[in-house]
Amino acid sequence: MNITQKKEIVDNILELLIQLTEDGENTVPQTTAAPTSNKIEMLTIKECTEVIQGLSEHTIRQLVKQGKVKSVRTGEGKNGKILVNKADLIAYFNGKGV
Repeated sequence: MNITQKKEIVDNILELLIQLTEDGENTVPQTTAAPTSNKIEMLTIKECTEVIQGLSEHTIRQLVKQGKVKSVRTGEGKNGKILVNKADLIAYFNGKGV
């Protein structure tokens, strides 16, 4: 399995997780393939600081903790990586917060 295939699988899983948390439903969608037009891009904390210049990692962590931007933790405890939805991050800083 190459990196591209792994990324596609992770993208599909993240999309399903976001759909489940937004809809509040426990049903699995009929298709598991991510639509190309509605691709969800997730960023690490460090990548968030590169997208929004002048923003610190601490500030991103605080926004996640306060629930102001949508995120997913990809592991348990302090070793889990936090992934932030890029569209929500940009929308928050454009004044259209969650």
